[in-house]
Order: sequence, then C-alpha cells, then structure tokens
Amino acid sequence: MIVKEQEENYPLVLTAKDISQILKISKPTAYELMNQTDFPLMKIGRCKRVFRFEFFNWLRNRV
Repeated sequence: MIVKEQEENYPLVLTAKDISQILKISKPTAYELMNQTDFPLMKIGRCKRVFRFEFFNWLRNRV
C-alpha cells in the first residue's frame, strides 16, 4: 500500500503512464481502468487525466 508521503512524489495530474507505473500494470490496462464509469477521469480534449488525490482516494475505496 502506498502511504500518503509517497503519494506526494507523483505529479498533481496523472496520466495513463503514471497509473501503469503506480499499479505495475500495462498502459493499455491503465486505459481500460480509466474507462470504468466510477473512475475519476478528467478529459482535456482527447487526453485522459486524473488528479492525484482523486486517484488515490478512488484506489483506497476499491481495496
């Protein structure tokens, strides 16, 4: 489990690449995860992003 201090080492806004590195999954799997309806996704044009704090809150609620 990632502790709060470690969370702050990640960028404020996460990409699929960041999520794949955090969860140790492939980038396509990270995109699948981001496409789930309960995922706190933010779209900027065609780019998919998520705020760091929302991602880790979402992750905690899923565990």
